[in-house]
Amino acid sequence: MRHRSLLILTAAITTGALTLTACGSRDDKGGGNGDGGGDAKTTVVIGVDAPLTGSLSALGQGIKNSVELAARIANKNNEVKGVTFTTQALDDQAVPASGQQNATKLVGDKKVIGVVGPLNSGVSQSMQGVFAKASLAQVSPANTTPALSQGDDWAAGNLKRPFPTYFRTATTDVIQGRFAARHLFNDAKKRKVFVVDDKQTYGAGISTIFAKEFKRLGGEVVGTDHLTVKETDFSSVADKVKNSGADAVYYGGQYPEAGLLSDQVKKAGAQIPLMGGDGIYDPAFIKASGEPNDGDLATSVGYPVEQLDSAKTFIKEYEAAGFKDPYAAYGGYSYDAAWAIIQAVKAVVEGNGGKLPDNPRAKVTEALNKVSFDGVTGKVSFDQYGDTTNKQLTVYQVQNGAWKALKSETFKD
Repeated sequence: MRHRSLLILTAAITTGALTLTACGSRDDKGGGNGDGGGDAKTTVVIGVDAPLTGSLSALGQGIKNSVELAARIANKNNEVKGVTFTTQALDDQAVPASGQQNATKLVGDKKVIGVVGPLNSGVSQSMQGVFAKASLAQVSPANTTPALSQGDDWAAGNLKRPFPTYFRTATTDVIQGRFAARHLFNDAKKRKVFVVDDKQTYGAGISTIFAKEFKRLGGEVVGTDHLTVKETDFSSVADKVKNSGADAVYYGGQYPEAGLLSDQVKKAGAQIPLMGGDGIYDPAFIKASGEPNDGDLATSVGYPVEQLDSAKTFIKEYEAAGFKDPYAAYGGYSYDAAWAIIQAVKAVVEGNGGKLPDNPRAKVTEALNKVSFDGVTGKVSFDQYGDTTNKQLTVYQVQNGAWKALKSETFKD
């Protein structure tokens, strides 16, 4: 999926990182470039695609705001001399068809030099080809489905990057699903799990990976089922969970349905924890459940942003910016995604005599492969598939009605 936030500003901040732009146009008024000069600046746009309305809007707004903050800081610090960054955010409502339309719109705007988003892996599948045909870089702060970067045959070990324009700052479900299974089996000592998913790209993928690893460890999957997104009555699934004898539920999907499922499982009489991926790690998961759900678990990419020394500047700047919505789970990753685009633009400009070349999209995409900096969420760089090299994850648990970090570590095979 995608859930939430963490971006490390350290090195970026010390060099004056983060900028607003709208690609390709010239500011004939000159000045305003932070160094007292009167030269005209090129304005470029960082596009944003996320669910800005609907049930996942809390995450989408955090993505949008964090990208905007990155652009503001880049401009303030004159991170890329001669270039001003601005942002354009489009609402996909977590719907693949809307995401594809947004991708087409962003591609059609020649000022757009890179895109941050989307939140949902299923939406990203509808956008990747559109961006690739236009050589327009896409950096998702939240997608976790492996096929997006490693191809549809990834599970068989045949890894092939389908789109050279696709990157992400969140680690994949190959890691997150296995990390969750290891915690539930080794740390929580659960041995029988009932697995449920929402039939969506992210949910079905992460639950399959979880189940495979849980069984490899010696655990038993005592039942499986599916539910439908935006439905609210999961009582039949809850009864199956209770009758299965499971000592835990694993759910692949998002927090609106996860909270209701947790509630109904407990009402059915199964006082067992529900665990999910980053898709359920949100305060709204807790609010959706009428029953106390202390003990429920979630994994999320990265370490808690509030605990990172590298994120202190990000948090301070975000609060000072006065955004109405919190940065949420993916704010840090969104900031880092935007900063990666900014650093790629910087490399292109510096390699072209201090000017942004005509038709720079392909060069920016190429430069992203070599980007490396200390970000809000840690070291930001990409491997040969466009995946983040950062494999940090955290297990969270609901305690006294709120998510609390339980365990953070770097995943190792």
